[in-house]
Amino acid sequence: MPTGVAQRPIRAARAPERRAASFELELPGPLDPAASLEMFRRSGDDLLDRWDGRTFLRTIEIDGRAVAFATAFAGTRARPAIRVAIDDGRYAEPILAAVCATFVQSPRHFAELRRADPLLARLEARYRGFRPVLQLNLLGALLRCISAQQVNLHWASETRRRLAQRFGDKHSVDGAIVYSLSAERLASAAPAEIRALQFTNRKAEYVVAVAQAIARGQIAIERLASLSDAEVIDELVALRGIGVWTAEWVLARTLGRPRVVAGDLGVRKAISIAYRNGAMPSESEVRDLTAHWKVSAAHAQALLLHALGEKELAALAAKSIA
Repeated sequence: MPTGVAQRPIRAARAPERRAASFELELPGPLDPAASLEMFRRSGDDLLDRWDGRTFLRTIEIDGRAVAFATAFAGTRARPAIRVAIDDGRYAEPILAAVCATFVQSPRHFAELRRADPLLARLEARYRGFRPVLQLNLLGALLRCISAQQVNLHWASETRRRLAQRFGDKHSVDGAIVYSLSAERLASAAPAEIRALQFTNRKAEYVVAVAQAIARGQIAIERLASLSDAEVIDELVALRGIGVWTAEWVLARTLGRPRVVAGDLGVRKAISIAYRNGAMPSESEVRDLTAHWKVSAAHAQALLLHALGEKELAALAAKSIA
């Protein structure tokens, strides 16, 4: 759990043993939830990770079942307050731990990096309180990557939405709806059923293969967390449809490792604007250009991608050079 996070509820609106429960938490500032979560709204509502600008809805798997929770934000950027509503109060402790782990604080090294990299200093000032957001569900993280292969993010979100509606379970929490996907259920699906949702033939096969690997226990987030980066990549790329860039996104966004996803087109585009005056770098050049990020790589990468999504990266990069 991140240092400085309040690890227990300040106020319980209902007893945890009841079906529903709500809690209030404090997180260390600065934190800008809207900027940090915008990636989930910018690409479209896939019904799995839902952010409407006020409330963030998602599920995590606990003891073999999906538990839904809603996170709403109050307070200020400097002193953020969070209200967490849970659809089953028996799971309050792991849910609250998940909420606390969602927003990743930058390492101490990032202050040193900002002094050495004028663009990152400008991005940090422009998006004060922005933090990378962890994707805590391994199946969801892999499906997000598979769906986004060679298509735009809006279409990827739409295909995940169809997958959720066809194969997912619907949860109601705090008056809102969110879906979860079960590895076991997807593992038993025929690829033709997934193709019918307008996934390509290969992607349909990849979805089933990944679900089967998770359902069999071949891969699990707990095991991956105990492995080195190279070992995580080796385990994941052994799965059909999973390449190095997907494995690197799992390292960065699910395991919270300082990994640059050098083969991702969006990352390459961001690096081209930030450090190459728009000239597209190769994968090896991306690694060379970001080598100085070191342990701050995940935070720096997320900041650049956020600025790219906000269509402000080019202007900010130009100002940092001037």
